[in-house]
Amino acid sequence: MPSEVQTKRGEPIDKALRRLKKKLDREGVLRELRNRRHYEKPSEIKRREEKRLVKRIAKESRMR
Repeated sequence: MPSEVQTKRGEPIDKALRRLKKKLDREGVLRELRNRRHYEKPSEIKRREEKRLVKRIAKESRMR
């Protein structure tokens, strides 16, 4: 289902476009497009996720 934004009567197109961009960002559409731009092997995906997890754990330990 494509993302839609209904424009209100007299609403500037810039404002509607900004709402659409926020909606796409919340849904993760742009992030998904960037990730799928090139094929990523399953081993690369696993390595990237592990790296992200280690980084998050290190950040949480610094916060304590």
